[in-house]
Amino acid sequence: MINVLQMAKRVAKVDATVLLLGETGAGKEEVAKYIHKNSKRCNNNFIKINCGAIPEHLMESEFFGYEKGAFTGANREGKVGLFEMCNNGNLFLDEVGELPLDMQVKLLRVLQEGEITRVGGTKTIKIDVRIIAATNRDLKKMVDKKLFREDLYYRLNVIPITVLPLRKRRKDIKPLAMHFLDKFNKKYGFNKSLTCAAVDYLYKYDWPGNVRELRNIIERTVIMSKGDKILRDDLTVRMLGDYSLVDTNDKDKHFTLKEAVENLEEVLIETTFKKYGNVRAAAKELGIDASTLVRKRKKYRSKSDCKNSDT
Repeated sequence: MINVLQMAKRVAKVDATVLLLGETGAGKEEVAKYIHKNSKRCNNNFIKINCGAIPEHLMESEFFGYEKGAFTGANREGKVGLFEMCNNGNLFLDEVGELPLDMQVKLLRVLQEGEITRVGGTKTIKIDVRIIAATNRDLKKMVDKKLFREDLYYRLNVIPITVLPLRKRRKDIKPLAMHFLDKFNKKYGFNKSLTCAAVDYLYKYDWPGNVRELRNIIERTVIMSKGDKILRDDLTVRMLGDYSLVDTNDKDKHFTLKEAVENLEEVLIETTFKKYGNVRAAAKELGIDASTLVRKRKKYRSKSDCKNSDT
């Protein structure tokens, strides 16, 4: 990771397009923020666009804005798009591999010409935006399968930086765990520490959800553990993937049908997202819209956080 950050700091000084590669949750967004903070554009906007979370029919208007009266339901005054809002700043295109082909064409034009046209408009607007893209997909294979434009691939792949999964940089596990432990101790007013057995257990786990999973587990454990010393057993339940809908050892525990259905939905959404690693593919597997998947994930994460805080 030191090598990754050193490379990121070097490329931050110039306006070359950067393509961040790596599994979901590995820390690509943090590297993008690091590039922004060390760039000459650091005092201007850093805007993140999750390309897998915006419905296809809204994507062009979100990216490039629209003129008044461009379509039914449009704002009477029109709307400035995210590219225009990010003028002179750094624009982070997360999950760029989820862009539909028609939007890939439009993005390529923006990168080549440095200008946009709002939906329903005829006037071109010059913009100066530095692109940082990220994906957990193999874009080269997508190019071979005609799922991603070759010309756009080479336009984005000027400076590729690979962020390794956590299981391939295990020396990062302890310092990251200690960082998150300190963060959540301060947030919740605790003074908890990890035992040697707990740290050893963290090293042995393969972290399919990478740094994001480590962060969530440390937060959950800080809240749920009883003593000031976090033991190995305090980490066990979630790390072993115990997503049981009902605790069979607790005969007094009851679920309404609605609660059971929501629990099952939460499990399916999280496991499918982990399997595919991106919003659009997971949503397709589940037979729902990408925007619905994003909304439901936020809902269940928020519910889980509230329960943990209440406990």
